[in-house]
Parts: sequence; structure tokens; C-alpha cells
Amino acid sequence: MFSQADFADGIISGLMAHNPDAPQQFEPQLILNDLQAGRKTLEYILDNIRLCHSFTMAVAFITRSGVACLHQTLKEFGQRGGKGKILVSTYLNFSDPAAIRALSEFEGLQVCFVTEPNFHGKTYLFEHAEYAQIMVGSSNLTQNALGKNTEVNLGLCVQRNSSLYQQTKSQLDHWVSKAKGLSSDTLDAYEQAWKEAKGRVQWAPLSAVPEEIFSEVVQAVENPFSEDVLTPNEMQVPALENLRTVRLNGDSRSLIISATGTGKTVLSAFDVKQFGARRLLFVVHRLNIARKALSEFQRVFGESKSMGIYSAGDRLEENADFVFCTVQTINIDRHIQRFARDEFDYIIIDETHRAGASTYKKVLEYFEPQFLLGMTATPERTDGFDIFSLFNHSVAYEIRLQKAMEADLLAPFHYFGITDISVEGIPLDEKSDFERLVSSDRVEHVIKVINEYGCDSGVVRGLIFCSRVDEAHELSWAFNRRGFNTLAITGSDSENKREDAIRRLESTGDDKLDYLFTVDVFNEGVDIPQINQVIMLRPTSSAIIFVQQLGRGLRKAPGKEYVTVIDFIGNYQNNYLIPLALFGDSSYNKDRLRRLLGAGSSLIPGASSISFEKIARERVFAAIDSAKLNTKKALTEDFNLLRFRLGRVPVMMDFFQNESRDPYQFVDYADSMLAFTKMIDKETSVEPEHLKLLGYLSKHVCDGVRLEESVILEGIIGSSSIDFEFVKRRISAIAGFIT
Repeated sequence: MFSQADFADGIISGLMAHNPDAPQQFEPQLILNDLQAGRKTLEYILDNIRLCHSFTMAVAFITRSGVACLHQTLKEFGQRGGKGKILVSTYLNFSDPAAIRALSEFEGLQVCFVTEPNFHGKTYLFEHAEYAQIMVGSSNLTQNALGKNTEVNLGLCVQRNSSLYQQTKSQLDHWVSKAKGLSSDTLDAYEQAWKEAKGRVQWAPLSAVPEEIFSEVVQAVENPFSEDVLTPNEMQVPALENLRTVRLNGDSRSLIISATGTGKTVLSAFDVKQFGARRLLFVVHRLNIARKALSEFQRVFGESKSMGIYSAGDRLEENADFVFCTVQTINIDRHIQRFARDEFDYIIIDETHRAGASTYKKVLEYFEPQFLLGMTATPERTDGFDIFSLFNHSVAYEIRLQKAMEADLLAPFHYFGITDISVEGIPLDEKSDFERLVSSDRVEHVIKVINEYGCDSGVVRGLIFCSRVDEAHELSWAFNRRGFNTLAITGSDSENKREDAIRRLESTGDDKLDYLFTVDVFNEGVDIPQINQVIMLRPTSSAIIFVQQLGRGLRKAPGKEYVTVIDFIGNYQNNYLIPLALFGDSSYNKDRLRRLLGAGSSLIPGASSISFEKIARERVFAAIDSAKLNTKKALTEDFNLLRFRLGRVPVMMDFFQNESRDPYQFVDYADSMLAFTKMIDKETSVEPEHLKLLGYLSKHVCDGVRLEESVILEGIIGSSSIDFEFVKRRISAIAGFIT
């Protein structure tokens, strides 16, 4: 509730003398993009749109990506009767006409062109019931400005009788009065000017453009990309150094864990080069991957090494320096025995999480390379097989999805959690029958949503993941009847059919496909950089699969600005996995999952954004509330995964240091970590009275929230005995008082 006293306290704290007890919402503040602090300019704007009854924004530049970041919140703002104005500068003809057109379609939103020369303002005014918020600074409505760039804005809370409010309101009203209203004619005229400006090649000296404008245009170029310049990227440089160190330490095998799209194959080529390999064997599970890997290696080595494919039914180029083979072929005795055991001094196993299969084990047991490298985005397996042991528990480098996004190695994504339709009044769930999954009502709902949220270029190239094969075929047929060009691709389709479908999806010709429907064929091992829309029409069965399917759209490509991800959320029990996968959180801590879900886009690295429809968000919260996350089966699975990685029994700190499950869940289940270890590892021995004491300390001291508990724990670790005087002295030294 607003009060004059609170408002005054906030202003005094922000401008005169800081008061930690003052209401922060009334303090003047810098609005920045700071991932470590969990802050984004985007969230400040979205929070104000959600709470205000009207707003006016005046900006120099708008892009489709900026509109995508705001889409869900602007939609809900209009639905509740809000009124907004957005003024767009025509200066330099930079703003995307498609973005302006998309803005004009939101209910309650008025869009105008500011045509005066050199308009470069970025001013935001949000009108709340009893006060207003003003933001002025450097941020335009582009995804990078709202989430990634080093931007500086000042946010101010003002009352309507203040001179600052009146000046800001007067200036915005003046710009509105001078602006040109948006109509089909004005938009068409601007689009023509935009196309002409985009098509011109200008060789004017940089001094011809004002410095502040030039720097902003450079910042707004959101996807610099050069396919031909091959130098190690931000992930590859430390990974190469770590691989060199691994070998210097005497290890002959190691594992690289790297998110899809971060350049694992090129990394391996750089390492083969730094190793000085004479002969290489690169093992994959699909022929198309072997061909792609060969192509990537040629970019690194040029013609200095001969390279060939070894795959039955295609080519058997066994004499090449570097041999790229399918595991299905090399696993056959007559093929593997054509090579000496020490034929290859460097062997790479791609998609190493598959290496538990007998086909891979045969290859690993037969060959004796000087160095063995495994590469995967997801080494975790749920079948109990220890992949890490195949590589002596050596992980040379690891970069998961969130770190890869932070390093700008992947295309940004804009995720929309959409409420899946209820058929005949019943929400879809895991038990929904075929007729409900493919009903005409659902098809129309899906088409309406994917058209509304669109894609970066306006030319869609999408993957649609379904829960069943028959559903994929039926939905593809239904889409085609409604004017789309789609195919369903399943596990029964040949390699040639899959490759042709991918070619058509990326085509610019008459045979271009809009969508490929599938179940799990494209979860991994496929490279389709041009994908700009990923649609999820299935319940989330695991966080790993969710990330795999999301990752299909994250590879960068020339001209690709972002990927649109639309997740149709039914009444599914596993909806709690959505924030776990999106934020890369493996703690399975319910309070943390709720906080992540409530944080919106502020904790997502880079220019990506996350938004949910109201009912969809409620379904995810409900799933978190009802989920049983600390069953013995789930705890044992995560315990073993970490044990496999470490090559030993993990202790509590290992779970924190490896960003794994919250270790206190083991304490809640078994009274202590050691007691849980004893439950699943019968060889663990401990005296009953020691186990009882450990249980007490684990429950009441280790997870303490008071200073005394931390001091007691410190004393126990550092000394054989402690007393109350020790506790008092330490608290006094730390806090300056005695509790």
C-alpha cells in the first residue's frame, strides 16, 4: 500500500542518506543487465507493465526480438484494459517494420512514428494508481538492449504533482502530438524506406554518422556471424588447455561435456591438431553426422590430411589419415579386424552417452589409441551404466546450456509457456487418448498460437515434438490440410528420408517445408542451424530430453536472430521439470524451483526470455507442490550419477560443488548423508551411536539458519571439543554482539 511516508523514506534513502529499511520500490535506482545480480532491464519494464494502468514509451529502435521479449506481458496488459503508447523513431530507418506491425496488433496499444530528425530518445513512463515510474537511459526495444548489452538506465518513482513527472509527461505528450499515427499507408511507406536503406551499400566515412548513433547501431546488430573464420571460441580455448594438461598428467582418455551448438566437433579437431595425430578414428551413430564431422575437420586441417568415410552401404575409405565411421559398421568383425589395434593414435567417440551399448564397448575394448576422447552434451544415464568410468572419471571440460548462453555461443531463445487446450472441457494430461490429442479444436488452437508468436524472420522453419508416432502423422496431415507444408519423421524412416526432410526444411525453393513433426528422432545427433521455432506438444518426461529438444533450435546461423520456443502445457504431473530444465537447476529443491519460476527472465543468461500464460504458470506451480522429489529411487539415481562422475562415494559438499541435488534431501530421508550411503552401499560401516550423533548434527547444525549454528559447526570441524565460551567469543568477534 502506498503512503507518503514510505515514498519520502525511499527518496531520502536513494538521494541523500541510504536507509536499508526504506521501501526499495520508491528508491531511485540504476537499471542494468547484470546476470550475477539477477537483474535485467527487461524485467524492470515487464514488472511495470504488469502493475501500471497506462504507459508511454519513446525509443529510437525496435526489433522483432524486442517485441518477442514483451509479447506475453503486452498481451495480458491489453486484455485487462490497459492503454499504452509506443513512439518509434524513423531515424536511420533501423526499426524493423515487422516488429512495428506486430506491436500495432496488441489490444490497447497505440504505435506512432516520430519523424523529426535525429530523434534518439529512450524514455519510459509507467502510470500507476498513486505514483508513476520513469526510466530514461540507453535501452531500446531490442533483445540485446533489454537483456545482454551493457546498458545504463535510471529508474525513478515520482508523484504526479512533481516537476519531474510534469516535465516528462509534457515532453512525451509533445512527441505524441507531433508523431505520425500508424496506418497501413504510413507503415507501407516506412517499410519501403527500410528496405531501400537495408539494400544500400554505404561507404561513407564513420565520421559521417554521429558517434553515439554509430555505437548504438553496432550494438543492435544482434547476430554477428562468420562461418569461414575458424579460431577457438570462448569454450574451446580453456578446453584445449585442459586437454593438454590431462595428457601431461599421464591420462590417456578424457571426456568433454558440452552443450549442443557450442562447437564440440571443431574443438576435437583443434585438439587432434594440437596432439599431432597421425591417424584418427571418429566414431558416430549416424552416417550424416560422420559426413558433417569430416566437413568440420576439413575446415581445420585443409588438405594437410586425407579424410574418408567408413560406412557399409556408402564408402569404405579405410586408408585415409582420418577415418569417420559409423559404429554399426565398425562393430562388425570383418570391418574392425581390417584395422590393427594400435592403428589409430587418437580416437573420438561422439555422443558418448551411448557408449554403454554393446556396439560401442566392442570398439573401446578392441582399439588401443594413445588418446581417447569422449564428447557429449548429456553424460547422465538413468540405466545405471557408468559412462565416466570409460574415461577414468576424467572430465577435461564442461559447459552446460546456461554457461554456453552466458558465453554467447548459442542463439537466444524466447520461451512461451502456453496453456494447452481443454478438449470437451477436460485438460489434456498424460492419459489423454489419441482422438483428443489430434482433435480439430486442438489443431486450430496450436495453429493460432504458433502464428501469433511467430519467428525471427517471418519465414518459419520449425520442429514440432509430439508424444506419439500416430499423433505426429495425424497432426502433420491436419496441418497440410490447412495450408502448411509439413512432414512427420519417425524412427522407422530411412536415413535418406530424414536427410531429405532436413534439406527441405532449410530450403528456400518451392519444396520448402514449414515444419517437421517428430517424437524423439531429432532429440540429438542432428544439425539444423536454420530452425527458428521449436514447438513442444508433449509432456516433459525428463529435464535431459527437454534440454535436448530445446537445443535443436539454439545453433547459430547467418541471419538468425533468435528461436521461438512454444511449450503447450497440459495438466501434466512432470511440469515441475520445466523450470528445472530452463534454468539448469538440479537441486530438486521446491522452494528454489518456485523462486526460479517467479524470477522470469532475470536469471536466464544473455538476451533470452521466459514467459508463461497465467494458467500455464499455475499448472507448473501446482506440479511443483504435488511432486514427490525425494523418493529413494530418485535420490539413489542422483547419488549414483555423482559417484560415477567422481569415481568415489560423494559427500555433502560434492553435491554443492557439482551443482547437483540439494544434499539436505538425503538428510531429510535418512537423517544423515552417511546413513543414506549405508542404505545403498552395504560395505559402509559405522557405529550406531556415531550414526545417531551424526544424524542430530546433520539435521540441527549443518542446515542451520542462525549464526550460533554456523559457529558451532566451525568449532566442531576445527577442534576436538568446544564449549559455550568459544561460541560466545566467536559470535562477538564476527557480529560485535553476543546473542
